[in-house]
Amino acid sequence: MSKLCVMADRSTIDVESRARARTRRAILDAAITVLSQHSTASLGDVADAAGVGRTTLHRYFPERADLLTALSTDVLARIDSAAERAQPDRGPAPDALERMCQEFFELGDILMCVFSQPELVNTTAWEECSEADKALIRLVERGHAEGTLDPALDPIWVQQVLWSTLYAAWQHTREHGVSKHRALDLCLRSLRKVVAAVPG
Repeated sequence: MSKLCVMADRSTIDVESRARARTRRAILDAAITVLSQHSTASLGDVADAAGVGRTTLHRYFPERADLLTALSTDVLARIDSAAERAQPDRGPAPDALERMCQEFFELGDILMCVFSQPELVNTTAWEECSEADKALIRLVERGHAEGTLDPALDPIWVQQVLWSTLYAAWQHTREHGVSKHRALDLCLRSLRKVVAAVPG
C-alpha cells in the first residue's frame, strides 16, 4: 500500500473518530438536559433531544445503565476540569476558594441532574478522592497555614460547606426565580463568612 493511501486511510479514520466523539458528546449533553428536567426520561427522550435515532443511541449506550455510567464518569471529569481552571494554587487561599466555587457553580445544571439520579453517584468512582477533592484539601490547608481560613474548620468540613452552599444557590434559582448572578453572589458571600479566619 502506498504512503498516500495510508495517509488517506488515517485521515478517514480521524474524521470518523471525531464524528463519533461529537455524537457521543451530543448524547451526553442531551442526557444531562433531559434528565435534569425529568429524572425518569427514557432513552428515546434522550435520543430525540440529541437529534439522533434510537438505533444510533443504542450503538453508543445499549442500556440505560451504560448511559448513566458514562454520564457519571463525564461529570467527575468536568468537576476535575473546573477545579483545574480555578487555579487553586494561585494567590491567597480565600480568592482561590472563590474561584473554585465560581467554576463549580457553572456546573449547576449538570450536578442537579446528578443529584436527581442516585444511581449516578452510587459508584466507587464517587467514593474515591478525586483530583478536585485533593486540590480543595490542599487549598484549605494552605489557607490554614496563611492564616486566611479558619483553622478550626477542617478541609472535609469546608468541602461539605462549599457543596451545600452551591446546592442552596442552585435551588434558589430554580425554586424562587433568582438570577444566577444573584445566586452566585449569595453563595460567595455566605462561603466567605463561614470559612474566614476569625481575627485574633
